[in-house]
Amino acid sequence: MPPERPGERPGERRNAARTSVVWDALRPTLDGAALDVLDIGGGTGGFAVRVAELGHRVTVVDPSPDALASLDRRAREAGVAVAGQQGELSTLLDVTGPASADVVLCHGVLEVVEDPGAALATLREVLRPGGTLSLLVGQRHAAVVARAMAGHFAQALSMLDQAPGGPTRDQGGRSGRRFTEDEVAALLAGAGFEVAAVHGIRVFADLVPGSLLDLEPGATGALVDLERAVSGRPEFRPLATQLHLLAR
Repeated sequence: MPPERPGERPGERRNAARTSVVWDALRPTLDGAALDVLDIGGGTGGFAVRVAELGHRVTVVDPSPDALASLDRRAREAGVAVAGQQGELSTLLDVTGPASADVVLCHGVLEVVEDPGAALATLREVLRPGGTLSLLVGQRHAAVVARAMAGHFAQALSMLDQAPGGPTRDQGGRSGRRFTEDEVAALLAGAGFEVAAVHGIRVFADLVPGSLLDLEPGATGALVDLERAVSGRPEFRPLATQLHLLAR
């Protein structure tokens, strides 16, 4: 993990806890021969550029032309080639074609698509036989806890009886689904995937006061070490803000 940088905001430090654990889970898949990697909704290339630096052929599909422009700048600054194409999951096959990727990254996208099951079926078509899907989704139990801790008790109560994978709203008013582990595993199975690994992401990071990460030297590194230690322990996963699943 890179060292803490002066002026780095607590939000960026919290993000390090997410990216470090997800990256750790992906590295065994990415270490080796060059692969065709598709990052759906990859935005400005936070993951894509790092993957390209390992020697893989990477394509980012994202609906935002501004994000793709930022991706191009980031890739050029890193000295790697990353292809950016404007599109979204519903039209993915038109952009990439079937059986075109060895690895698909789908991080933070399933929460906002109209039909999660259909979206996963599309990703299954894009993957080659034996390919790997890296799926990162918001986790519903943690969202209930977060709303209760913020004093939004009615919202927390309403989420308890939410339909599986149904839409919710965060404190900023943005809509998006949250999933339990069982719900997302069932969706993956229905699309023809087999889950290979599950990790809890940001188990403690969103509960830690920002002032601690801002003022305590070494706090970010210690937090990341803790997140890595608990990410694979199922008893902590209901507290995780996100779930990361590797599926084949």
